[in-house]
Amino acid sequence: MINQPPVDLLIDRLGTDGQPVSRYCLCVVAAKRARQIIEQTSGQATGNEVLKELAIASREIADGKIKCVKD
Repeated sequence: MINQPPVDLLIDRLGTDGQPVSRYCLCVVAAKRARQIIEQTSGQATGNEVLKELAIASREIADGKIKCVKD
């Protein structure tokens, strides 16, 4: 489980115009970014390393580097 950054902060940062996104949207965006990170690191991840990529994705969302775009 990831406690830092808090889920509520991630939901607020991922939303637009003061409208927070759903937890489902947060999970999808974080998982997609974590997969991108894994692919960039040649896909040699073990079970423990996947959590690291998800933590990196969460930090990127908290920093405002990742945004959710609705199609």
